[in-house]
Amino acid sequence: MEEKLSFEYAPAPESRALVTIKPKYGHFIGGKFVAGSKHFPTINPATEEVLSQISLAGKADVDAAVKAARKAYTTTWSKMSGKERGKYLFRIARIMQERSREFAVLETLDNGKPIRESRDVDVPLAAAHFFYHAGWADKLEYAGLGTTPKAHGVAGQIIPWNFPLLMLAWKVAPALAAGNTVVLKPAETTSLTALLFAEVCQQAELPAGVVNIVTGDGSTGVLIVNHPGIDKIAFTGSTEVGKIIARAVATTNKSVTLELGGKAANIIFEDAAIDESIEGIVNGIFFNQGHVCCAGSRLILQESIADEVIEKLKNRMAKIRVGDPMDKNTDLGAINSKEQLLKIRELSAAGDSEGAQRWSAPCDLPGKGFWFAPTIFTGVTQAHRIAREEIFGPVLSVLTFRTPQEAIDKANNTPFGLSAGIWSEKGSKVLWASQQLRAGVIWANTFNKFDPTSPFGGYKESGWGREGGRHGLSAYLKGVSHE
Repeated sequence: MEEKLSFEYAPAPESRALVTIKPKYGHFIGGKFVAGSKHFPTINPATEEVLSQISLAGKADVDAAVKAARKAYTTTWSKMSGKERGKYLFRIARIMQERSREFAVLETLDNGKPIRESRDVDVPLAAAHFFYHAGWADKLEYAGLGTTPKAHGVAGQIIPWNFPLLMLAWKVAPALAAGNTVVLKPAETTSLTALLFAEVCQQAELPAGVVNIVTGDGSTGVLIVNHPGIDKIAFTGSTEVGKIIARAVATTNKSVTLELGGKAANIIFEDAAIDESIEGIVNGIFFNQGHVCCAGSRLILQESIADEVIEKLKNRMAKIRVGDPMDKNTDLGAINSKEQLLKIRELSAAGDSEGAQRWSAPCDLPGKGFWFAPTIFTGVTQAHRIAREEIFGPVLSVLTFRTPQEAIDKANNTPFGLSAGIWSEKGSKVLWASQQLRAGVIWANTFNKFDPTSPFGGYKESGWGREGGRHGLSAYLKGVSHE
């Protein structure tokens, strides 16, 4: 009998030597780093190692940041030509590229995502957003937003922990291109790459106060949202917090964009290319540990191919390498925090108790840190919590359908409307389904593909407004037409 050969991947660790993490950080206000008064730890979720102490911004810190942003706006940034503003954005983009490995290593240490994703997705896309918006800075009157579009003034921006640097770029790049100044608050668990970005602003010699970064938790976010000196709020995060922000700004003149939760359907029709679909399913839900608002967390399979797809999906999931995020071979890294892991476990337990069948890929999870094996639930109905609530982790719910209309009805049966995926070899079916789906971003025969030139955003409880492309730029401008 022939012996079957198997080849294991040898460890391929990325070096930490490139990154210097200070023991304690302050805020970045008016072009300078200023000391904070209260601090809290930020940890590596893969090892639970304390990486640094992060400042908790209070009212005085936020006031100082808003004052610096207002001064920079009135005295410098609003008076500068678009051509000159664009030069700074180009400079920032190039420096981010030059320091890309540094950013990638720091993002992985602080967030828990695999170094391969930080290196190949997050950092290059973040730089691309600055390059793209640099090109718009001197062409705003050609954006179709009126002949004399004007900036709002000071933008308050609050970003999440799942794509810390990329979400910063999504927010800061269009704001600066449109002529606004910024007060940005990164997520409390992932502030380090935002603070490294502050160094890039200094290196690019960005005028003082154009970008200000204050760190902290939800209490700091409340101070930013309610600050009377802020003209525009941009938030990416949970639907619950988005609703609070919407209520807070409803009685003010503040403009607002909200990019919130999702429960995306990934629909596989019987005429789809099955093997390609399997890769799309895996990318749709297991990319970034499932910490993706537009993740394809509901797999909607045509009954005639359901058994084949599930069998092939399990075989593919068994090959997902879970472990050290700093290893270049790792596919699925650590869950970002203990709190998020508890939420994933709670919703998965609800799937068990409500009668769905759980299957997890066989893998050895590290003893330290926060980990969850890639998991699918079959036998899921639309009444299950796991089919209705955003899990924000590597957990997939599988539903089936018989007719194309049933697939659409199940896909749209959600309070969210951020994204969707369609898999079919028939272009007419893809176009028909796209028109029927109530989702802001729809991928055809692919999933989780992003580009700075393409708008991203949702319907219903998935948010207001768009980010990226000309549509995203418009959120940072007040269009005025000559009639």
